[in-house]
Amino acid sequence: MTKRTAKRFLREGTLDAEQYASDTKVRRLSIHNGGASSSWSPMSGPANEDRSQSYVKTIKPKSEGQSELLAAMDEKNLVMALGPAGTGKTYLAIAKAVEALEAGKVGRIVLSRPAVEAGESIGFLPGDMEDKLAPYLRPLYDALTDRLSMKRVKALMQEGLIEIAPVGYMRGRTLNNAFVVIDEAQNCTYVQLKMLLTRLGWNSTMVVTGDPAQSDLMHGLSGLADVADKFEAVETIAVVRLKDKDIVRHPLVAQMLGVL
Repeated sequence: MTKRTAKRFLREGTLDAEQYASDTKVRRLSIHNGGASSSWSPMSGPANEDRSQSYVKTIKPKSEGQSELLAAMDEKNLVMALGPAGTGKTYLAIAKAVEALEAGKVGRIVLSRPAVEAGESIGFLPGDMEDKLAPYLRPLYDALTDRLSMKRVKALMQEGLIEIAPVGYMRGRTLNNAFVVIDEAQNCTYVQLKMLLTRLGWNSTMVVTGDPAQSDLMHGLSGLADVADKFEAVETIAVVRLKDKDIVRHPLVAQMLGVL
């Protein structure tokens, strides 16, 4: 700051000369609110309630349905989460999986998803197996990196603490001490779901998510609705059915699903 500018600020009363002592290069920032000095914190103020949940350690439900789903994942070892797009089924399941892993409740996270195209064939994909499966498993990576940094996700995957696998490679496995998330289960047949559900091992939690109304299989092939209806009578299994009012995406999503 030049001497001329400093003198002008002193005349106008907008400069505290003590903050600009010649023996320091550090400047103190004062925030005045109505003439009184006040402290400020990134965590202060009512805006904190609307912060992105990717920066919040413990997520909060935004609807009654989400609250029911979170409670079910805490209480049951097998949870079926059914509902329309945008209700947070996958996000909440993966958030709970990350929370359980970091708390030491489970030893690993296993995420599985059927490699089914959404009504359009994308043809041959170059590369090795991981490259071919990457487009189908991308939503799971997105949810993981929203709760953990990309660097942390890669490190945990290299250590085997996070595993992402297609449904076709799950047969014959026993998943002990794991938090298992089966995503887009409406694209699984009844036989596939039966195979996946029986992978559940000791000290494990499994969450199956999907929307029976948006299956990419031929009519009548999806087994999600049938399995959920049969599990309704099993007390040790939670079947949570989310509604349009639980949608947390853009409000137009709920309006579109109401007429489509």
